[in-house]
Amino acid sequence: MLTGTLLAIIYSIALSGDAVEAISSAGNLSDLPFDENDHLSTHVLAVPAGKCGSLLEDTVDFEDGSHGHQWMELEGEAFDSVFGHLGSYADFSSDEVTDFNTDCLAVCLEKGTLREVVARPLPHRYFLQGKVDQDGDGMRVTEASVQKFAMSDSCAKVEYGFVNYHDNPIKMFWINHSGKKVYNQEIGVGERKTSFIDTFIGHKFEFYDSQPNEDPLQNELLFDWVIPNHGIIGFKNYEFPHVPVEGVERQVQQTLKSEWKRHEKVKRTFSPLAFDKGRLPDDLYASLGAYWYNNRDVPHVVHEEWGRHKGVFVNYWETDVNFIQIPWHLKKRWQRRLRELVEAWTGVELETTDMYGMREYTKGARLLSHVDRESTHAASLIVNIAQQNVSKPWTIEVHDHADRLHEVVMEPGDIVYYESAKALHGRNTPLQSGTYVNLFTHYRPLNDPDWYLRDNPEGTPEPLIDIGTCNLVGKPDEYSKGAVQCQNSAIGPHLSPSMFTATSADDMFQWWKSVGPRDETVEDNDNEEL
Repeated sequence: MLTGTLLAIIYSIALSGDAVEAISSAGNLSDLPFDENDHLSTHVLAVPAGKCGSLLEDTVDFEDGSHGHQWMELEGEAFDSVFGHLGSYADFSSDEVTDFNTDCLAVCLEKGTLREVVARPLPHRYFLQGKVDQDGDGMRVTEASVQKFAMSDSCAKVEYGFVNYHDNPIKMFWINHSGKKVYNQEIGVGERKTSFIDTFIGHKFEFYDSQPNEDPLQNELLFDWVIPNHGIIGFKNYEFPHVPVEGVERQVQQTLKSEWKRHEKVKRTFSPLAFDKGRLPDDLYASLGAYWYNNRDVPHVVHEEWGRHKGVFVNYWETDVNFIQIPWHLKKRWQRRLRELVEAWTGVELETTDMYGMREYTKGARLLSHVDRESTHAASLIVNIAQQNVSKPWTIEVHDHADRLHEVVMEPGDIVYYESAKALHGRNTPLQSGTYVNLFTHYRPLNDPDWYLRDNPEGTPEPLIDIGTCNLVGKPDEYSKGAVQCQNSAIGPHLSPSMFTATSADDMFQWWKSVGPRDETVEDNDNEEL
């Protein structure tokens, strides 16, 4: 991590050239700076137009454009959309407004945010007349001047990560305001050695090979980088074999036998169907989506570390499985808010156990049906962050408490709640085209690692087992639209048009084979040792 001394050194860097003489204004959200993909093209520090705009210039010691933030004054529809829930425009434009720190509002809008949710930043990105509500619930409110706010993780302060697949450890140096190289840390090789630091937008770093000289500054300069936002960067890439795995069918069959036994031993349930579909709150979608968008390309995306040591759950030998690691502090903000959603679904007080991703699947990807770790993964979320060039819905397959198959279509911003240690889930049908990005987050009942061995407490919804007669009334490839109708409508719209119900691990294996690539040729070696 950067030391407190280094973090205290604040200086102004305009990433896009000289500071603008007059503050830009926006009467409509469409006046904000969007790129060709309808995402914010720069960070924006926005204030109510008029008195607050003029006071800002006199209150802070940095300029428009500093730390990558374009200043903007909002009025009309733009003000109402971004600030309207905090008061009327007249409240912040009258003659009674004399001190920015006590009378004004501000907000930092994050570069990369999608146009449709740009007016819904996370709560800690708002400056509220000298206060910052960290979670939006009034429980963690901190006092701050607008100067302190602008230099906090509400605006200019960010987390940035570094993952190294170079041949050797890498030595990292911060370039300070006078151009001096200040040693920061050594970055080891591999995903487990990934390092995240707290830093500021506009700070510059250089990365040197640790070999062959003892003084790294005498070695090759591998990379230099100016921090643009929350993010991560990879040096080279992890390599996994793109060759057929010997005996893959046998390994899949053995894996499904194990997963079937595991799903049967979990006693406790939380919901009638073991899953449900929902939607992210706009502010969470804005934050998660911006992080993905700002880190969606190489060198931010690297291969996920799959190989034979992880089994055949993901077909890494046939298709790339990519990974965008997420920063620790921002991760905690996301986890806290997502946990509230899962608690509302389960009706149980939960604790966070894990968050994983962002994983990017590519054309041809398959995810073998499985269940998750019993002690930690009681109730979970799949969050669809993004899809690019996906021509056909790639359904998440979830088996309910009666082992009936449901196929759920997700769009970016959608979430699927699921009982991940009990409900078999996967994506056995190959992704037909494009890329598909998910985040996974997991919870369990508070202070109860043995939750799965317990009977359901009183008040738990009964599992939905008997649904009467069902009929296919829609098309065989019509998902999440009620293509199957049953006498008991509580079954919902996601039953698979295949009307497949598993009764054994062998059924699961036959399903995996039946939905696989038509031209797939798999070598089976019965002598393969697992």
